[in-house]
Amino acid sequence: MPGETDDRKSGGGLDLPVFSTKRLLQTGIVVVALLVGIYFLFPKLVGVGDGISKLDDADPVWIGIAIVFSIASYATYIALFKAVVGGDALKLSWGETYEINMAGVAATLLFSAGGAGGVALTYWALRKAGMDRRDVARRMIAFVSLHYAFYPFALIVFGLLLRTGVLNGSNSVELTIIPAAVAGLLLVIGAAVTLIPSDVEARLMPHVRGDHMRSFVEWASRVPETAGEGFRFALSLFTHPRKGGLAVLGAAGYWAFSIGVLWASFHSLGIQVPFAVVVQGFFLGMVANLFPLAPAGVGAVDAGMIGAFVLFGLPEETVFPAILIFRLVSFWMPIPPGVVAFFQLRKTVSRWEVEGLPIDRGSGTIKSKVMDAGEARTR
Repeated sequence: MPGETDDRKSGGGLDLPVFSTKRLLQTGIVVVALLVGIYFLFPKLVGVGDGISKLDDADPVWIGIAIVFSIASYATYIALFKAVVGGDALKLSWGETYEINMAGVAATLLFSAGGAGGVALTYWALRKAGMDRRDVARRMIAFVSLHYAFYPFALIVFGLLLRTGVLNGSNSVELTIIPAAVAGLLLVIGAAVTLIPSDVEARLMPHVRGDHMRSFVEWASRVPETAGEGFRFALSLFTHPRKGGLAVLGAAGYWAFSIGVLWASFHSLGIQVPFAVVVQGFFLGMVANLFPLAPAGVGAVDAGMIGAFVLFGLPEETVFPAILIFRLVSFWMPIPPGVVAFFQLRKTVSRWEVEGLPIDRGSGTIKSKVMDAGEARTR
């Protein structure tokens, strides 16, 4: 459609609202205020002011290990993106993939709410690359669902192992069974989404009367159809290691290395925490990232992680500096290269418009792949 072509080729200028100068300034002011409040005022109010002083005792070797883990986590994240979103249809170089992802990481960190900022920026970049709206939606759904698939699995596995005493750590119901049950429910919902047929509109139309209602059904049916196709594509990658090995390794590697950053942060201060507690506390604390009113996730995730490990029996004065190191390495350090990558991405988009878009029009869409896979299973 002409409108879509104009949208994709409207120039290399910035047309993404989340990165407007005004929004960046507003976010920066709020982030600085929160930083002062959380990392300087809050510790004094709750009596853990000495926790800041313990940062001087951090082992630089373990800090270096944490940084290596952080770099590895983002490398596997980029590999996951290239395997799922790129695939056969989008001819992106590793450099272009890096720019899209690191710019998206900066948007995710600066504008939290479950990664909405990163999703918006990635959508913008893929549209600029020439991918049509629905295929972008399918691929992003597949990417996000595969990326977060290990989240509920980890809560279930480590929750049960802690509860049954197989692994050392607190085995209280609210830290083990309840999170595992919620995670199991999410997996059931995800499995149900894969059952949504790709022809919802065709099935409903015979029962619809009136032009307005037909238009509404046509519009509304796109959401479940696209979600079903995206989840099925992610499932096909997960269940076929030869085809989706890079994607699965990327998803698993991201979480493993991210937890490694937290593990190394504790060790840098000489704090011994059972590995199962590190994993469970990490995932329980990260739930706070969904809180939409905390720019940059500052405060919500910090408090969520501190609270999770305190509930596991760790003293506040030791947890606070460890979480501070973890957030510094995994959260603040990637922001500067992410912002640089965003400006590099703008130049890349301009180059695409001159040299040609990297999209390979043809049979490389997820819908065709999902349909082909379905036909193959019925033979």
